[in-house]
Amino acid sequence: MKMKWIFLLSILSLFFTACEKDIQIKLDDVNPKLVVDASIENGQPPIVTLTNSLNYFSTINATTLANSFVHNAIVTISNGSVTHQLKEYSFPVAAGLYYYYYSIDSSNLATAFTGQLNTSYALQIIHDGKTYTATTTIPYITKHIDSLYWRPAPVGNPDSLVEVRVKVTDPPGFGDYSRYYTKQNSQPFFPGLNSVFDDQIIDGTTYDVQVERGVPRNGSIPENYSFFTKGDTVTFKLSNINKATYDFWRTMEFAYSNVGNPFSSPIKVSSNITAGGLGYFGGYASQYKTIIIPH
Repeated sequence: MKMKWIFLLSILSLFFTACEKDIQIKLDDVNPKLVVDASIENGQPPIVTLTNSLNYFSTINATTLANSFVHNAIVTISNGSVTHQLKEYSFPVAAGLYYYYYSIDSSNLATAFTGQLNTSYALQIIHDGKTYTATTTIPYITKHIDSLYWRPAPVGNPDSLVEVRVKVTDPPGFGDYSRYYTKQNSQPFFPGLNSVFDDQIIDGTTYDVQVERGVPRNGSIPENYSFFTKGDTVTFKLSNINKATYDFWRTMEFAYSNVGNPFSSPIKVSSNITAGGLGYFGGYASQYKTIIIPH
């Protein structure tokens, strides 16, 4: 009986071995889609960056990214009273490489405008025979920065590091969405690693939380990234945003955090761009607070 089972197992192993087949999946090349990164902030002109999407297995380098910019699109923005056609600009970022964006046409200021609180905006992009649209609103500033302060970093961290904290008041009534950024000395504003929040838990309260230092998304996250350094000048930027802008950044940051994780759940990044475009058009109601941390 034992020999019979051994013989049967041998036959089955040969069967399954014979049934093995190498399967090679060839992914089809997908036509590039328009990627929109557009925003307008109170007191600031609209900024629109247009690129083409890249294939999943594309080799990403500075030249590839530079070649992905979309030029000569017809980009207009309206505040409901005036419509203004934006102009394409560029500035150098490295030797022979430029960053391109669309903003107000300085030669046609008669119809130009900056963002205002509690105002809605409509964006239209005409490119390659297709028309893309999106709308957004700059809401009121409802959350208020009460104070910004610092204290030594928790025990176990270098003595040169400090923890920056903020006290914020959230008004009663759900639906106050926000995004925050920090500026360290003369660096640009960078959003926090998890930069967007709703008010499901803190509605109608005054809360005190750590302000983790904002980080650029184009490199590795540095050690002790959440802290600042003695001697820093720190500016905290808090922006009220609408639900669509919140949903875009919430899903985008979830996608960022799952890059390279084979066990993560797939997520579709939210977008408010029509006609199959990717990305978003968002409005920001911003306020600022600055502190100087002594040495």
